[in-house]
Amino acid sequence: MADELVVGPFPAGFRKFWLPLGRMVAGALLVLLGPVKVRGAYRVPKEGGVLILANHIADMDPILVQYACGRPVHFMAKSELFDLPVIGRLMRFFGAFAVKRGEPDRKALKFSADLLKTGEAVGIFPEGQISEDGELQELKPGVALIARMAGTPVICVGISGSQRMMPYGKTIPRPAFRTVTLVWGEPRTFGKETSAEEFLAWVQGQFLTLVED
Repeated sequence: MADELVVGPFPAGFRKFWLPLGRMVAGALLVLLGPVKVRGAYRVPKEGGVLILANHIADMDPILVQYACGRPVHFMAKSELFDLPVIGRLMRFFGAFAVKRGEPDRKALKFSADLLKTGEAVGIFPEGQISEDGELQELKPGVALIARMAGTPVICVGISGSQRMMPYGKTIPRPAFRTVTLVWGEPRTFGKETSAEEFLAWVQGQFLTLVED
């Protein structure tokens, strides 16, 4: 697999044309699959680097988070997806970058921090994989390192109900027939002295508060 860590800041043309177009297309799709309700989006910093953390219960989650966020987001995604001809090309175009799972990928962690330092928004699912039963899984400690390296605000978003749009193991979305919600928490900045345990405890507490039953 070729080196995928070549994504830079989103160009102005992407922000002015492709992002609004993508949000419009996603919005039309989500009208059919939803309804989708977003709460607290005003809490997302409009400028400067911000690390976005979300729970992960369906393959639709990156689309939902980008739809719920008013600025373009670079998503960290498993490296295997970039080998798929169509999906890989789309992911690169929309600013995603690869991480190798099953091992500490320091290159991807540093790349995430570098993007944040340039003022970009980076989205990560700290569980590292989709939850089969919708329950929150163990959080990977790498996100704590990124937060300490970058020194930018961190904000969590709790996703509820997206597994009804795309159940675990399925590849084709379907109507949820119930409201899918995304709830944004309050941003917080962590210093280099913050321990991984303290950071992960905060993230877990955020998800337990933001994810609805």
